[in-house]
Amino acid sequence: MPLVVRTWNLFHGNASPPERRGFLREMVELVTSDRPDVVCLQELDVWALSHLERWSGMQVAGAVARRPLLGSAEVGRRLTELNHGLLRSAFTGEADAILVAGARRLGEQRTAVVSSHGLRRIAHSVELDGDVVVANFHIAGDRDELARVGEFVARYERVILAGDANLVPPYELDGFSAPLAGSIDQILARGLPATPPERWPDERRRLEGRLLSDHAPVELRVG
Repeated sequence: MPLVVRTWNLFHGNASPPERRGFLREMVELVTSDRPDVVCLQELDVWALSHLERWSGMQVAGAVARRPLLGSAEVGRRLTELNHGLLRSAFTGEADAILVAGARRLGEQRTAVVSSHGLRRIAHSVELDGDVVVANFHIAGDRDELARVGEFVARYERVILAGDANLVPPYELDGFSAPLAGSIDQILARGLPATPPERWPDERRRLEGRLLSDHAPVELRVG
């Protein structure tokens, strides 16, 4: 069961440095263009969840970390389009998503709040092909939050854990492979053979001269 797995914090669709317009669709199309098996995304605008399947051609398991400020994802989108780089997620709310290739079978999905202090932080997961759990997370660089992410997947033997820890190693999660040195974005595996994670070179995420997101995608192969 070889899998190509990626994770990317999309910076709410902003380039680096931010511009007036956003590039969420272009980012999703880029990171899925060569048909990976699994892509974990963080810092999505909530309105984008309903577009991910069309943009990526993949199955979507999404979770909302923070709801739109005015209660409407569409109103949030329209307000943000006035100046995407300035407003970011002020009105759009924030979501995370796990994209899975169409040939894979999805099972149980779970979500847990790992912090409600300051910004609400979540982890969410989906069962893949009946024997692997893929979990996605975005935390604030707090080791207690990272421990709660570990507890969220503690009952599973075969796990792929991906996301933005906002925390640079060294740290350890029980039984997981070594994190990518010097990176806050990680993919870790437990109970599965995996290559070391690798960060995309900057040129791979450039679009017409601009650098997409202030994070680079990270990927590895499982199996």
